[in-house]
Amino acid sequence: MFAASRGASVRSVRSLLRRNGPIPLNRHSSVSRLLSTLAVLEQREGKLNVSSLAAVSAAQKLGGSVTGFVAGSGTKAVAEEAAKVKGLEKVIFVDNGAYDKGLPENFAPLLVENIKKGGFSHVLAGHSAFGKNLMPRVAALLDTQQVSDIIEVGGEDTFVRPIYAGNAILTVQTSDDTKIITVRGTAFPAPETEGGSGAVEEGVDPKAECSTEWISENLAKSDRPDLATADKVVSGGRGLKSKEQFDKLIPPLADAMNAAIGASRAAVDSGFADNSLQVGQTGKNVAPQLYLCAGISGAIQHLAGMKDSKVIACINKDADAPIFQVADVGLVGDLFEKVPELTEKLK
Repeated sequence: MFAASRGASVRSVRSLLRRNGPIPLNRHSSVSRLLSTLAVLEQREGKLNVSSLAAVSAAQKLGGSVTGFVAGSGTKAVAEEAAKVKGLEKVIFVDNGAYDKGLPENFAPLLVENIKKGGFSHVLAGHSAFGKNLMPRVAALLDTQQVSDIIEVGGEDTFVRPIYAGNAILTVQTSDDTKIITVRGTAFPAPETEGGSGAVEEGVDPKAECSTEWISENLAKSDRPDLATADKVVSGGRGLKSKEQFDKLIPPLADAMNAAIGASRAAVDSGFADNSLQVGQTGKNVAPQLYLCAGISGAIQHLAGMKDSKVIACINKDADAPIFQVADVGLVGDLFEKVPELTEKLK
């Protein structure tokens, strides 16, 4: 299936297919040598967000040169750290505290200015809250269409992405001059963070006015592994019945496994857990080595966020629950008995 963007109508794509047959998805023509990709990296309080490096991995599959971009206060040190990432030829930084929080109202004009200066053919960012907020604005300023949440690179103009909560896979071909893309982090493993020797260069800062002011934030702090990057995740669902039971059963099990805590949307909507812990189509996408869930039935929206986990284990009293269809290991039983028992055995 092909989706044509601004530069070519659906009719012209069909005509091309009739004349030349199917377009090979994995071709790398001489155009590949002219490709130049900008990977937008995320930083927080002077620390590089390693999960954003998935954009670099995806960029490498395109061929051509790959440049990183980072902005905020004290970002020269972040750029020097990012320059060690294998696959990056250069890292552009803009040192300005106005970009610390990644507000898209001023970050988008900044990125567009550097895209135009560098003449990049592709711009990639993670499909995170930051990327989903920023990249559509960048696409609008460049008068181009965005390709969102890709899981595979088929060529310099062809990308694969899931639709309908992962029930269907769409192949998209775009003829836009500048391709704006967000990348699903779980589909592209982060590159090695040592061994690279990229150059560091200061970018251009248009100092665009920002119509939004950052007031404050209240972040949940935890010594547990970060949910998005953890090797092990323990999730609870509506079957836990209350916040008290969620707090009583899930954190001790997670601590016994040194795992991050997740939750289904039903659990979050019911007030059992904070929305920062939500896993699924409207939450976080995770792909740990082990995903253990209790009291989660397995709605398609939840599966969309965790089905790439290496091993899926579940505890549910309903043997016909959809979660058992995707689980590698399943235990049919009362979670209020089985979870404490499992926790004690793991201790």
